[in-house]
Amino acid sequence: MQRATLKAWFLVHKWTSLVCTVFLLLLCLTGLPLVFWEEISHLTGADPEVAPAAAGAQRANVDELVARALQQYPGDVPLFFGWDDHSPSVYVNTGARPDTPPPEMHTAVLHEYTGELLPVAPFNEGVMYFIYRLHTDVFVGLPGMLFLGAMALLFAVAIVSGLVLYAPFMRKLPFGTWRTGRSRRLAWLDLHNVLGIVTLGWAFVVGITGAINTLAQPLEQAWQTEQLGDFAKQYEGRPRPTRFTSLDAAIATARTAEPGMTPAFVSYPGTGYSGDHHYGVFMHGNTPLTERLYRPVLIDAETGELTARPQLPGYMTALLLSQPLHFGDYGGMPLKILWALLDLLTIAVLVSGLYLWAKRGSTEARVTEIERAGLAANGQDAAT
Repeated sequence: MQRATLKAWFLVHKWTSLVCTVFLLLLCLTGLPLVFWEEISHLTGADPEVAPAAAGAQRANVDELVARALQQYPGDVPLFFGWDDHSPSVYVNTGARPDTPPPEMHTAVLHEYTGELLPVAPFNEGVMYFIYRLHTDVFVGLPGMLFLGAMALLFAVAIVSGLVLYAPFMRKLPFGTWRTGRSRRLAWLDLHNVLGIVTLGWAFVVGITGAINTLAQPLEQAWQTEQLGDFAKQYEGRPRPTRFTSLDAAIATARTAEPGMTPAFVSYPGTGYSGDHHYGVFMHGNTPLTERLYRPVLIDAETGELTARPQLPGYMTALLLSQPLHFGDYGGMPLKILWALLDLLTIAVLVSGLYLWAKRGSTEARVTEIERAGLAANGQDAAT
C-alpha cells in the first residue's frame, strides 16, 4: 500500500474513532444491561409473573376485555390492544382522544383468559428506563436518536478503516500476536488489534442496526404518510365512525386472512396506524425472528369486512429486522450471553483505543510503525 494511501486511512481511522469513542462507550455500557432487560425485570419484580391459563380454558372475548379496561379510565377511548407473547396477558392503551400521544396514554393489563386486571409494569420509571433513555436518545428525543445514529455510522467507518490498516500491520505476524516484552504501548496496540478483529463482524452489524433503529420514528412516519396516506384518500370526506363493530370478530377475520401468523397488536381508527376508518390488526410470525415482522390487515371498523392487506415497504422490514439483531434477543439466553461477551470485548477495544490516543506520537511515526510491522520478520518485534 502506498504511504500516502496508508496515511489517509490512518487519519480516517483516527478521527472517526476519536469522535465516536466516548459515545460508543456510553452505548456499550448501557446496552449491556439492556440485553438482559427481561431477566432483570423479573428479578426486581418490575415485571410480575402471570398465572398460566387453566387446562381447557377459553380466551375471554376481546370486546369484554376492552370494556373492562375502559372502566378504569372513564371518558377515555380505546387506542391499541395487544398481546404479550411470553405470558397469557393482554394490554389495552386508552386516551382522551384517538390521537393521544404515547406519554399521555393510559394502560390496563388483563389476564387473557380470566379477564382479571393485573398490575401494570412501570415502563417510564426506574433504573432500567433511565438506562434505556441514555442508550436510545440521551433524554433529548429524536435529535438525540439521530445524533447517536450518526455516531454509530462513524463507528462503522472506523471499523472498516481499522480493517484496512490491520492487513499491512499484521502481514508478517501470526494472528493473535501480543508483544509484551519491550513496550507497554506496543502491548496495548496488539491487544487493540486482536480484539478489534475478533469483534469486527459483530460490532459492524450492531453499529449499522443501531443506526437504523435511530430512524424508527421518521421511517414509521414515512410509512404512515406514504402507504396509509394513499389508502386513506379513498375515504376522504367520510367522518370518522363513532360506533365500531366487534373487535373480537375483526381479529378472527384477520386470523383467517393470515392463517400462518398470529396477531401482535390492534390499532383503532384515528391512531395513525390504520387510517380513520379501520382496525389495523398487525399479524406477525411464530418464530423468534419472524415475530418481529408485521403484516397489517385492515378491517373496516363499521362493517367488519376485510379491506386490505398492505405489504410493509422494504425500509420498514429492514427496521423491524434490525431490532432483534441489535439486541440479540431472538435466540434465548445463549445468544444474550454471547452478545454480552462481545459487548465487553468491544468496550476493551474502545478503552485500548483511548489509551493509544493518549500515548500517541506523530502521524508520521504511527504510519512508519505500521509499515515496519508489515515488513518485520515473523515474530520479530517491530517496535523501536
